[in-house]
Formats: sequence, structure tokens, C-alpha cells
Amino acid sequence: MRANRWMGKGVVEVGEVPDPQILSPRDAIVKVTSTAICGSDLHMYGGYIPTMEKGDVVGHEFMGEVVEVGSATGNLRVGDRVVVPFPISCGACTQCVRRNYSLCENSNPNAGMAEKVMGYSPAGIFGYSHMLGGFAGGQAEYVRVPFADVGPLKIEHDLTDEQVLFLSDIFPTAYMGAEMCDISPGDVVAVWGAGPIGQLAVASAYLLGAGKVVAIDRFDYRLRIAQEKAGAIPVNYEEQDVKEALLDITAGRGPDAVIDAVGMEAHHHVGAINAYDKVMQAVKLEPDRAGALRDAVLNVRSGGVVSVVGVYGGFVDKFPMGAVVNRSLTLRSGQCHTHRYMQPLLDRIVAGEIDPSFVISHRMSLDEAPRGFEMFREKEDGCNKIVMTP
Repeated sequence: MRANRWMGKGVVEVGEVPDPQILSPRDAIVKVTSTAICGSDLHMYGGYIPTMEKGDVVGHEFMGEVVEVGSATGNLRVGDRVVVPFPISCGACTQCVRRNYSLCENSNPNAGMAEKVMGYSPAGIFGYSHMLGGFAGGQAEYVRVPFADVGPLKIEHDLTDEQVLFLSDIFPTAYMGAEMCDISPGDVVAVWGAGPIGQLAVASAYLLGAGKVVAIDRFDYRLRIAQEKAGAIPVNYEEQDVKEALLDITAGRGPDAVIDAVGMEAHHHVGAINAYDKVMQAVKLEPDRAGALRDAVLNVRSGGVVSVVGVYGGFVDKFPMGAVVNRSLTLRSGQCHTHRYMQPLLDRIVAGEIDPSFVISHRMSLDEAPRGFEMFREKEDGCNKIVMTP
């Protein structure tokens, strides 16, 4: 079969790889009908995610048709149409029972590698390094799905792939980011990063009762989507003072909650700190650039909530912990417990409350993946979200 493979920093190639096989009674094989390039794929593409190996099949946002099932996968049948969540979860460990699916204690066969970096291991993830399991990803014609009896969500409605594909990751991630804000009716929420997750976080915050949601970014086309499709108040941090804008919007108090939807490759509006972060990251003294996170902490109102769904992989420098402690801030974060949100968010899509496909800007074949990665990284042609079909 054909698949998109990581071949080194800044290089992906589509080529032939062995077809996946059933390895466990709880496995299923899914024929991919739609897959997407995620912003967190760019961290891997840029060489910021350790333990990638040449030839690894990438991608963790995908859906398709079940073509083979293991003997213990009784909930699925050949022909079922499914969306597959990006974390791999056993459904039976302590964390899964608590519905903390991205913390599954059984799905990462390389847990020891993750423990050296993080203390304990999170769940395995499709197509995202050997530290997180070394599982082949979804930018391929076929995928082996472990623990398929608890992961994939069957789509039995007459909805297009594009309407439901993002239940695999970015819609639940954005919604969880908003949910962690503990939004009360009328609250003001500020979202750092107006990419697809940021745009869906804006929409999710409104679904949860926010009165105003501010989107902060430097790319006008992303801010325009956030404003026109999700109702955000746009703030371009290269053209406006973010602090002044937020104080003006909130009558001098600051937003009630903030969401970091940027993560480890943040760009900062202040040249000196931006240069510092890039140098520290280049010499591997600071794995993650935390400009958006710092700004979020310093701009939320006292007693407010800082929700972090942007991907971080290691350590950050110059983190304003004094602000967290002295202003009684609540810091919440996590890889999305996707399984928890898929059915409720599907119900919202079916009810017509939201159509997540508004984030899509480009459609390509799988063979165009290398060009898609380059376009997405360089923000060419208004590239917001790419969906690919094998």
C-alpha cells in the first residue's frame, strides 16, 4: 500500500510500505477514506518531536471503512464506516475507567522511553514517534487500529467525511480546551492561535456559553476565518497591543479564561524574546518555545483559568510561575481524551449546531502530501487545513 513516511527533518515522502495485518484479536484494519494534516504534525515535520525514525508512517487524523476485524472486536463489522480517535486506549485500565483516555496505561509498548522524558507514559498515538508507541499512522491507504473495540466511532448518519473527520482530533481537542475553561454564561475567553484548533476552540467556547471570544494571531486569513465562521473578535498581535485590546474588550479586567492553542513553536510579538526562544531551541537548551503560553498567563484576569491544548513536548524557559501563584490562576492541560467527546460532538453535528468542515481550505490526494506539508508549514495560499484522500 501507499503511505506518507517521515524521512527526516523537513522531509516526508509517499511510497510503498507493507500492508497492515491483524496482530491481536482486538485489532481492526481500516481502509482510509479521508485523512488530514494536523498542526502537531508540523512539530514532527520540523524535527521537534524526538524518537522519530526514517520511514515512519505519519498522521493521526483519519477515518474510513472497516475491512477486517479481529475475533474479539465484536462491536465492529466489515463495512462499518468509522472515525478513529488519535490516542490509542485499552478501555479497561484505571485511567480509561476514569475516562482519561489519552493517559491509557496499556497502549504504549514503549512506555519506558516516554517515562525518561515525562516521568510517566501517556497513551500510544498513531503516527507520532516511537516514544508514543511507534504505531503506523493514518496518512496511508490502510491502518491497523489496536483496541478497536473501544476506539473507533461508527458513523451511521448521512454525513460527509469532511463533516465528521475532525472528531478524530481537532474538534474534541478544541472543545476540551474550552470545557477546561469552566465557562459561565457571558464569560470572555481569549484564544491564542487562530489555526484550525483555535478556530474550533472559539466555536466551542460559544457552544458552552461564552459571551465574547477573542482570537489572537498574526495571520489575517486565519483571523478572518475565526471571525466569519466562528464569531471571534480578531486581534492581530503584530498590529495591535494585545494587552490593551483585551483590557478594552473586558472593561479593564482581563479575560475570564484563556486557551493556548499554539504550543511548542510559538512566535512572539516582541523581537527580543522571540529571538531568545529560537536560539535556545536551536541549541537544545529549550525544547519548546512558549511565547503564547507566557502571554496567556500574563493576560488572563486574576483568578482566571489558563487552558493549554497546544502541543508541548519537553521544557519551557522563563515561565511566569509567579503570576500563576500570586494571582491564583488555574492551569489546566492535557492531550485530548478524544473518546470522551466523540459521540456528544457527533450529536451536535447531527443537530446542526456546528459543521467543523469550515476549517478546510485545501483538498489533495495522498500522493500530494509532501507538497501539503510544505504549504501548511509556510502558510502558502491561505492554507488553513488540508484534507487528503488515498
